[in-house]
Amino acid sequence: MYKRIGIIVFLFLSLLNVSAQKKLNFIEVDTISYQLFQQQKWQELIDYSVLSRKQGIDFFFLQARTGIAFFNLGKYRTASEWFLKAYKMDSQYDWLQEYVYYSLVYSGRKAEAMKLANNFSSDMKSEIGFKKSKILRVALEGGYSFNPDFDQLIALDLGGKVNVNDDYGEAFFLEYYHFESFDLSHQIVPGFSLNHNLTYLQSTLEQTVDWGTKTTFPAKTNQFQYFINPHFILGQKIHLSPALSVLWGNTSYLAGTLDNNSNRVFTEVDNNFSDYIFSASVWSHFGNLSPGAEVNFANIYDESFTQLSAWVTFYPLSNANFYITPRVYFKSDSKNSLSYNTFGISAGAQLGKVHLNGQYLIGDMESFIEAAGYVVSNIPGKSDHKFTGSIYVPINKNGQLIFRYINQNVEEKYRVYESGIESNSINYKFTKHTFTGGISWSF
Repeated sequence: MYKRIGIIVFLFLSLLNVSAQKKLNFIEVDTISYQLFQQQKWQELIDYSVLSRKQGIDFFFLQARTGIAFFNLGKYRTASEWFLKAYKMDSQYDWLQEYVYYSLVYSGRKAEAMKLANNFSSDMKSEIGFKKSKILRVALEGGYSFNPDFDQLIALDLGGKVNVNDDYGEAFFLEYYHFESFDLSHQIVPGFSLNHNLTYLQSTLEQTVDWGTKTTFPAKTNQFQYFINPHFILGQKIHLSPALSVLWGNTSYLAGTLDNNSNRVFTEVDNNFSDYIFSASVWSHFGNLSPGAEVNFANIYDESFTQLSAWVTFYPLSNANFYITPRVYFKSDSKNSLSYNTFGISAGAQLGKVHLNGQYLIGDMESFIEAAGYVVSNIPGKSDHKFTGSIYVPINKNGQLIFRYINQNVEEKYRVYESGIESNSINYKFTKHTFTGGISWSF
């Protein structure tokens, strides 16, 4: 009896609740949403649009007004989604074209904005300075890296620790290096651009040889890198970006040999090298998330390997003022099958006019590749952590100064050779510090 009464009461209350929810209609939604739009009550407009869509009412102007509400709240990524929906329904309005364009630009998606702008009206193209092909960016950057542990390392008796005796023990201790880099990006047609980079690096090392007695020599490495990176936009927001990095140069050092009289002598060796990295990455945007993946095929120090990575960038403020990107890396080579090797996390923030960016990597970084082969850790040895901090300071509308600091630990080997074959080794570690500065110009 009581159970039946309870069911009847529940059904009665449910009917009262349903009847209390006023059924909206198209004319009412259009009128009220327009009033909220005129009154600039952006959050109320957003809440009301949610309510109307729950009742199956949605149309062009409601989508546009919703986008404008999010835009005025600074949530450009969410705004762009609504503008794109409205633009798909009717693309003729200049005011909507302008909103679409700037919501994408302020979301960090300028390449997509430029592709869409190809179909804008002549007046809007003129207003935003649209050009089918143009230079996008030019940049110069230089850096200096040094090893503060250098003096301590060359003073170590590594040969004694491994009992080198009459065998041949050798190590190359990094003292410092400097590099200079030039970047150029240009748009071929809307939705297709090319990025180029040419970098020169020179490193100075101290070669230590234990062969009867301890002897030290200066050694140098000269390295060039050319990087080319096409960037395609497929459809509205699928990004495809293959890349090729070619590295070449030479290393000069002294090698111990026996002369005809079996005397120990050292002769200069000039060793040429060449490495390459082919990469392909794909990513897209879904609201406040931007997932992506990359594959790299490389040959560094005559060792071939494959590296895969995947990431997702999260924009919690729905704009480019703050973002965070976790990224995981996998690697396989001739000795090991594909397995996890590194985890990275990066984040960026806009503080006034200054933009800050930081990245931390932890894992097994040996011949490690970052950013489509653009940054290549082809230093001898390996690393298990690396921190990079960058500051971008605008100097006018188009230019900005760039400052970076990189802290990376390095583990290398002191090697012992017997009859020219490595027979023993001992690891040593140091931390290298890198400071860079540059200027970039966007067009």
